Amino acid sequence: MNDKSRVLHDKDIREPLFDFLEDTYGKVRILEEKRTGSVRADVVMITPDLLYGIEIKSDADTYARLEKQVKNYNWYYDRNIVAVGSSHAAHIEEHVPEWWGIITIEETADGKVDFYFLRKPGVNPRVKDKRKITILWRPELCRLLAYNKLPKYAQKSKKFVQEKLLEKVAPEVLWPQVCEELFQRDYNSIAQEIAEYKK
Repeated sequence: MNDKSRVLHDKDIREPLFDFLEDTYGKVRILEEKRTGSVRADVVMITPDLLYGIEIKSDADTYARLEKQVKNYNWYYDRNIVAVGSSHAAHIEEHVPEWWGIITIEETADGKVDFYFLRKPGVNPRVKDKRKITILWRPELCRLLAYNKLPKYAQKSKKFVQEKLLEKVAPEVLWPQVCEELFQRDYNSIAQEIAEYKK
C-alpha cells in the first residue's frame, strides 16, 4: 500500500485538524472527548461567542453511531461539524442535517493531511440552552453569578443556578461570558476550586 492509499485513522487527523480550525476561526480553544448527553463529542471548539461540536469520522469509521451522535450534538452546540475521511465524502450529506458543516480530509502525495470545507456550518435550530449551559462546572457558574450581580444561591442545586442564569441574564451577555469561562478553564486547578466551593 503506498502512502496515497493509506487509511487515515482518528490519531492521524486530530492535530492537523486542530491547526486547520485555528487557522480558519482564529481564537479557539479545543476540548476533547466531552460528554454530550448520552454520547461523547470528539471535539468541542470554543470561539469567543459560540460552541461548536465536531465529530470525526475517519476512513476507518462507519456511520453506525452517527444518527445518535447527531441527535445529541444538536441539543448542545450552536454549530456542528463533521470531519470525514475521503471514503465518506460522497455520502456524508445524506447522514447529517443541512445545517451541519462538513470538512473533508485527504492525504496529500507527501503524506500531509489536507482539509476542505465541503459545507460551512449554519445555525443549529435544535440547540437547547438548558443543555448547552451544562458544559460549565459549578465554580464557573458561580463566577457568572458574580459577574452579573446575582445572589450566590449557595444552598441551591447546580441545575437551579443554571436555570437562574438563563432566566436573569440576556443571551447576548451570557453566552460570550460562558465562552470566556471555557477559554480560561484550568483542568489543573479545578479539583481545588470544587473543594473550596464545597467547604
